[in-house]
Amino acid sequence: MSFTTDPRPAPADCMTMTEVRQGVDALDRLLVSVLAERQRYMDAAARIKPDRAAVRDNARIEDVVAKVRAAAREAGLSEEIAEPVWRTLIERCIAHEFGVWDTLREKA
Repeated sequence: MSFTTDPRPAPADCMTMTEVRQGVDALDRLLVSVLAERQRYMDAAARIKPDRAAVRDNARIEDVVAKVRAAAREAGLSEEIAEPVWRTLIERCIAHEFGVWDTLREKA
């Protein structure tokens, strides 16, 4: 799936708070779309994982966080923003996946 965002000024071109907010709002809509796709991968994981204990994978969590920290450095995103955001995202995704896993097995 391809994501697009609303037109927005580049941050360096912003001269007013209205322009800043326009850019932030456009990016928020894009982030929601991307996170919705990520959630669909969690739905797929819940469908594929053979047992409930497989939902939480601590080694995978640390691998994801390490990759995010590296990507953040490369993109110019503060790791102090990236890491806690992703750790929260991961925990919420795990909770979602547990719910989906349970619901799929209840229907079976």
